[in-house]
This record gives sequence, C-alpha cells and structure tokens, in this order.
Amino acid sequence: MAEAAKSRAEAAPALPTWPDEIYRVLKDVGIRQVAMVPDAGHSRLIRSFEADPETRVVTLTTEEEGVAMLAGAWLGGERGVLLLQSSGVGNCINMLSLPVICHMPLLMIVTMRGDWGEFNPWQIPMGQGTRPSLEAMGVIVNKVDEPDLVASTVQGAANLAFNTWKPVAVLIGQRVLGAKNFKELARK
Repeated sequence: MAEAAKSRAEAAPALPTWPDEIYRVLKDVGIRQVAMVPDAGHSRLIRSFEADPETRVVTLTTEEEGVAMLAGAWLGGERGVLLLQSSGVGNCINMLSLPVICHMPLLMIVTMRGDWGEFNPWQIPMGQGTRPSLEAMGVIVNKVDEPDLVASTVQGAANLAFNTWKPVAVLIGQRVLGAKNFKELARK
C-alpha cells in the first residue's frame, strides 16, 4: 500500500511554479488590493492573496467594477491588480476609459480562453478579441505563452503600469494554463 502511494506521488506531475512567482512579484511591487472574479486559472494566486493578511481581496460581481475599485485604491495611495479571464474583458471596455483619460495605472492579469487548444466554441470570440479590444481602448498588452517568462512579464508590466501611470494587461496564454479537454471534464 505504501509502495503504491509512493509510486503515485512520483508519477504526479509537478505543480507549475508561475502562480507562486506572480504572487512574489506582485508583493514586491507593493500590491495591497486584489480585485477578481473567481477563475480556475488564477485559483492558486487568489488563494495566496486570500491567505495574506496584508492584502485585501475583493470578489467582484462583474469585472468592470475592478477597474473603478483599483482607481479608488490608487487615489487612496495603494496599488492593486485586477485578475480576470479573457471572457470578462468585454465587460470592462467602457470602464477602461477611466484609467486612460485620468492617467491612472491599472495592472490586469488575464487568463486566456478561446486560444490554443480551446474546446469551447463560446470562448473563441472574446478570446480572439481580447488583445485588439484592450489595445483599441489604449491598454498596453503583453502576452506570455511560456511558463518561464510569466514572472518577468508580470514584473515588466507592473513596472510599466505604476511608473508611467498607464493601463497594462498581461495575457497568460493557454499554452501556459493548459488547454481544457471536454472529454476529460465530462469524466470528472
């Protein structure tokens, strides 16, 4: 019995380190407020912030609330981050005029759907429209498709947002997150 458990443990894939690396980067740049809509791609990062007594995590009813919340945080002297999925970017479009026109920093970390290996056709339109929609609103966009580059991409985006008072989004591609498989999900 102990041998079987040991064998399963050895066969289990190692957890990716990039969520923990993002957490450390965001702590290092002074993030104190996290606005988010629950998302499986951000789950480890969210749990890390929820366990951190120095950080306030606010669960939103819609992603656009996070843009306004983080503008208020900035005016109150704190830095924050908006965690969302690409399907929620469409909910933010009008509100993105706030940081653009008022020259306020906004850091968004977006987990992508409708991207590499997507199984759900409903995710494709906004997944493919995420980058052009953000760029059309004046948001600087950095996409990352390699796990080893996630932390440095978030670091660069945070520096850009908070040093230049610009809205910046990091898109974490499905090559990093792993594409969902409908057949596997149906078996669970």
